Amino acid sequence: MGKKNSASPGASTSTRAKATAGERRPESAVDEVSGEEGSGSDGDEDDGEAQVGIKVPVAMWDFDHCDPRRCSGKKLARLGLIKELKVGSRFRGIVVSPKGKQVISPADHDIILKGGLAVVECSWARLDDVPFGKIASPHERLLPYLLATNPTNYGKPWRLNCVEALAAAFYIAGFDAYAERLLSGFGWGGSFWKVNRAFLERYKTCGSAEEVSAMQERIMDELEQSWEDSRRGKDRAPGEEEDLLVRNPNHQNIDSDSDSGSGSGSRENEDVDGSEGEGEDEPGPKSEQHEEPLSRNMETLAVAG
Repeated sequence: MGKKNSASPGASTSTRAKATAGERRPESAVDEVSGEEGSGSDGDEDDGEAQVGIKVPVAMWDFDHCDPRRCSGKKLARLGLIKELKVGSRFRGIVVSPKGKQVISPADHDIILKGGLAVVECSWARLDDVPFGKIASPHERLLPYLLATNPTNYGKPWRLNCVEALAAAFYIAGFDAYAERLLSGFGWGGSFWKVNRAFLERYKTCGSAEEVSAMQERIMDELEQSWEDSRRGKDRAPGEEEDLLVRNPNHQNIDSDSDSGSGSGSRENEDVDGSEGEGEDEPGPKSEQHEEPLSRNMETLAVAG
């Protein structure tokens, strides 16, 4: 799955990345997934091209909260791309966990190279059932602000599922090919890079967890400002014309300070509604979604997907 030179639909303000009013950042690492994610509609894809081999351990603690046929983690296991760990097992690499104290960053590259990457596969609704004290790793990490593109929670911030969480961590730490290999098993997988490209590329420019945290704050400030600007535009009196001599702030790129220069005010597949129907490989949110201000609950830096 190659990276496409998209207009970074998830990066622009029209991605509707804002959380709905009162929505709190989820505290779980993994979302419950829809039937599409484990069904034949995703396809255990084999396009005849040589697949990249993942040369570091990839693992998960699976608490069987999801239907095995609908779970992205279990699908990775069926594809031979992830190993299941027993509760109490110690993992020496990076673990994407809501109990992490710092956000993942490019500085974690060597830890993943030596020890691998793992995730906790559980339901947000059953966090109290997870014995986090028995999930042992010296390197627990959170994920920064990103948007889900799985069929269940397309366009929602923070609500990544298992494969999205692993892919996000691989991308940020500099293992792009491994991220793409994991996502290639899902028909909607390619949209994760397209929607989050501008965010991921900005995080990848950081040198430490502190810098990633600061970048996340900047991104969220920009999204919030853009939301406020768009609301002011909607509140303009009927017949009142915009001063065309002044640049419309709603048209600015979310990643205007990024070296890549990607991102625009448009989003592809705007007409896709994100419903859980058969054959929707790249679902999208309804146009009226996420019309409320960006959630600013910063009890934690971010939550792993």
